[in-house]
Amino acid sequence: MRTSLIAALCLVAAPALCAQTPVQPTRLGLCAACHGNTGHAAMPGVPNLAGQRLDYLRDALKQYRDGRRNVPVMRAAIGPVSAAELDMLARWYSAQPPQPQAHP
Repeated sequence: MRTSLIAALCLVAAPALCAQTPVQPTRLGLCAACHGNTGHAAMPGVPNLAGQRLDYLRDALKQYRDGRRNVPVMRAAIGPVSAAELDMLARWYSAQPPQPQAHP
């Protein structure tokens, strides 16, 4: 009985859990070169994207693509990316857990 109840609960919860976890974007490779696969940048001066607000990331990517944010390397990287792909990238990085804050 207990096993059946657990199995039933898992079946009910699975779609909700899957809906919260975005699929890794196919365009992630170019972004990951600087920002990391999970949004934890290893390069100095490159911002971490993990855990950023979805609407912020979406808007920032659009601004890089259309030139409102004048960062040539970002414009070159984002220029050929479609609106749907930008959305997938923003969803991916916003869903990643942020790095823990260092305490002095």
